Amino acid sequence: MPISLNGSMPDGAIVVDHVWKRFRSDRAKRRMHDHLAWLARQVKGQGRGWRWALKDVSFEVQPGESIALIGVNGSGKSTLLKVISHVTYETAGRSEARGRIGALLEVRSGINPLLSGRENIYLYGNILGLSKRQINERFDSIVDFAEIADAIDRQVKYFSTGMQLRLGFSIAAHLDPDILLIDEALAVGDANFQQKCLQRISEVVAEGTTLVFVSHDLAAVEAMCERAVWLSDGVARAQGPTREVLSLYRSSLTEDVALMSTSEAGMRIMKVEITGEYGGPVYAGAQAEIRMALQSSVKGRGRIFLGVSQGTAMPIFVLRQDTSFPEGDFEVRCALRNVPLPRGRYYLWSAMRSAPTEGDAIRLSWRPVGTFDVLGVRSVKPPPGVMLLSPVHVDAEWDIESTFPRREPVPLWIEDPLLH
Repeated sequence: MPISLNGSMPDGAIVVDHVWKRFRSDRAKRRMHDHLAWLARQVKGQGRGWRWALKDVSFEVQPGESIALIGVNGSGKSTLLKVISHVTYETAGRSEARGRIGALLEVRSGINPLLSGRENIYLYGNILGLSKRQINERFDSIVDFAEIADAIDRQVKYFSTGMQLRLGFSIAAHLDPDILLIDEALAVGDANFQQKCLQRISEVVAEGTTLVFVSHDLAAVEAMCERAVWLSDGVARAQGPTREVLSLYRSSLTEDVALMSTSEAGMRIMKVEITGEYGGPVYAGAQAEIRMALQSSVKGRGRIFLGVSQGTAMPIFVLRQDTSFPEGDFEVRCALRNVPLPRGRYYLWSAMRSAPTEGDAIRLSWRPVGTFDVLGVRSVKPPPGVMLLSPVHVDAEWDIESTFPRREPVPLWIEDPLLH
């Protein structure tokens, strides 16, 4: 149901309506030609330049919904979070977030380094409008989650970066916010803490809190969020179900890398084919073949790398073969005996380096060379709050049986041998 800005909004609702945001261009030390250019702009009636961080962005978030903001660095994600939380305000359009907001926009977000951990908890709670009694009820949970019981009365400026992150997240996630905003801060923590945070976020969302999550970790995004908005150069390029938007975003990343790729060191990829058994489609758990036609200006020895990813340069798996190659055209074939991938679209990446005896030089840089679809079983969705780093398909057989010893039935009567 659409949310009206003019009518009453429920707690936890967010509306971003045709929002624009601009900043003045960065100042720089001026030289003579800069002064002349500035004078020319003044004569033409042009003021100092502006940089638009957000351009006509619109979306709505219902109470209790989880949404991710994705995009490359500089696309406007953090600026949009600051506009939603009113850390800064939009230049045009309108944004509104109704209810109590818990924001973790950076590692020290909401934390005063001159105060102790204990004082920061009460300060943050008071800012969110909680009474001292309500904060007292949550105090032990906050300290236990942050794992800083032995340092709670120490000034935060003496905390390590990890301790500050744990404290900031624990405060934001345990004071019952209606809206929780998280901006990439979890990347600072270790793997155990990240998983702990994701589990807590799942619990908070299950209780009805609205989540707006910004991260470059696409696995965490897919694990946590129902919907996603893809920002590019301040524009909302796509929004919808998380898996669909991530697929578009990954495709864009691959296209950008492909555009930057050129032939190197006299080596060039002419054609790539990925087929299943008997030249048909590729199926999960079945055989497949990769065929690459290359052209080299010289003969030599080298190492060929093949990898498969969901679009980014981080592969799910990598294969390598040391081989010699001739001058001119040649073909490389790689047979996969068991495709360890569930249904979906994947990207084939490749690279080539000369042999160590020939200088270990780059013949082809790591680049996407083709796409292919895998048919068959779908990936298994993990429990809420658990990140699936790689969509690997593993054939397995299950057998569940009771381990308790089987008891013989007890007779309802006992015969007396004297009666016979």
